[in-house]
Amino acid sequence: MAKKEPNKLAAGAALRINDGVALPEFPEQSIAGWTGTVVEQRGRAADLKYIIEWDDATLGAMPQSYKDHCEEHGLFYKMVCLPADQVDALPSSSADG
Repeated sequence: MAKKEPNKLAAGAALRINDGVALPEFPEQSIAGWTGTVVEQRGRAADLKYIIEWDDATLGAMPQSYKDHCEEHGLFYKMVCLPADQVDALPSSSADG
C-alpha cells in the first residue's frame, strides 16, 4: 500500500497543529492545538511544507517567554514553517463570517 500523502492546503486555509508537534527551533515549546492560516506552500508530496501565520487566538495565548526567546534570537514569532503532516485543516464553518 502506498504511503498516504498529506492533504494539500491552499493559501488562506485555516489549520490546527497536530498533537505532539513542537517548534522546530525550540523543541521544548509544544504548539499542539495552535491555529493559523496557510500563507504559502513549499515543496511537494512528502516534502510539502506550509508557511503558517498564527491567528489572533494563538497569538493571544502564546507564552510571553516564547515571544521573548524569539526576539532574543532574531526570529519572527508570528509565523512558522512546518511539514504538511504536522497540521490538519479546520472546517471552513469554523471561520468567522
